[in-house]
Amino acid sequence: MRWRQQAGRRWLDVAALLIIIGYAALAASAQMGLNVAGQGLDPVWAGVQQRRTLRVAVDLGFYPFTWMEDGQPAGYDIDLAHGIASHLGVQVEFVPSGLDSIYDDLAARRADVAISALPYAPELGWRARFSQFYFNAGQMLVVRSDASIASEADLAGRVVGVALGSDADTLARRRLMEGATFTLRSEYDAPDEALMALQRGEVDAVIVDHPAALIAMARAPEVRIAQALTFEPYVIAVAPEAYRLHDAVNQALNALRAEGFFEEAQRKWFR
Repeated sequence: MRWRQQAGRRWLDVAALLIIIGYAALAASAQMGLNVAGQGLDPVWAGVQQRRTLRVAVDLGFYPFTWMEDGQPAGYDIDLAHGIASHLGVQVEFVPSGLDSIYDDLAARRADVAISALPYAPELGWRARFSQFYFNAGQMLVVRSDASIASEADLAGRVVGVALGSDADTLARRRLMEGATFTLRSEYDAPDEALMALQRGEVDAVIVDHPAALIAMARAPEVRIAQALTFEPYVIAVAPEAYRLHDAVNQALNALRAEGFFEEAQRKWFR
């Protein structure tokens, strides 16, 4: 009888040890994004943790967000990628891509995140998880600093310049169809040409995207943004299964915002 009791206690001790080991494995798997059966809970996050590297898909041709300078990636989004990686405690590896292939790179695990002036596209939610917004690239109403124009409601009878064929041109023509009474001047080939016309006094206002407006204000204090006309946010994308990486990226964005990163990046790159 005694040997049976001792065997029973030994079996209970072994069972308790196995339970402890099992809980330890579950805790480790949760930290790494894997479960003990090998099924990926967040395989993208697990890969980042194992490599200690965040692979960032970028389209290196969109100043001032992403481009090449002295043979190295540079720009607003490049600094943002470094800032996020620093908060994650990993290094950055940039993966050259294009806006037409960036989601494929995420799906094929060639990249962990896409940080490349990427417009928010809710219709592509089945292909990616999107971070919180970090930049508004929408259309801005820009006027001279001494102008009495405070919003588009003050444009009646005024002359508004836009770059021909641009999103600003489309927006202005839509406003005219809706009953606005300003005069549209759309012979400019690029937003900076319309902005120069504003500085010369040839038009009363221009509509340009936010990056162009910021650069213009840094170079010419005599112009200012009167009103934001549209909201076109840029976001960071990860694969749909990368829920832990998605949360980590959002936490990093919150930390960077609290540190004043975005104000400094605006001063650095929009000049």
